[in-house]
Amino acid sequence: MELEKLKEIASVMRENGLTLLELTEGETILRMERKAAEAAEPVRETPQTIPAAVQTHTQEIAPMPPIPGTEVKSPMVGVFYSAPSPDSEPYVQVGSKVQKGDTLCIIEAMKLLNEINADRDGEITEICAAAGQVVEYGQTLFRMK
Repeated sequence: MELEKLKEIASVMRENGLTLLELTEGETILRMERKAAEAAEPVRETPQTIPAAVQTHTQEIAPMPPIPGTEVKSPMVGVFYSAPSPDSEPYVQVGSKVQKGDTLCIIEAMKLLNEINADRDGEITEICAAAGQVVEYGQTLFRMK
C-alpha cells in the first residue's frame, strides 16, 4: 500500500474520531489503531460525502467471509495475553481442542489478571487478538467450532 494512501486513511481516522480501522485488500490486511488519549477530539457525525480517494479504495475491498462457529468475546476492556508469561507457550493455538472450562487467555484489567475460559467443548479455528493488544468489551477473541 502506498504511503500517501496510509496518510490519507490516518487523516480520515483523526477527522472522524476513529480509534480502530481494519481494511482488507486481497491477502493484505491493514489494521490501524490509535490510543484513546490520541482520540481526544469529540466524535463527530460521519460526513455525508466521503472523499473520492477513500470511496475508490473501499470499493476495491471485498469483505472477508465470516468463519462459521462460535465466537468467544471479551467480557471486559483490557490487555490480551495469550500465555501465562512472555516465555511460555500460548494457552491455545489454531487447531487446539478445548473442553469447557479450559483457559483460553488472560485479560489484564486494572492490574488484575482475569482468565477467560471456554464455555463449551470445541476446536479453536481462529485467534482474533494479538498478545499485548488492548481489547474492547464484546470484541471477538477466538472463533471455535
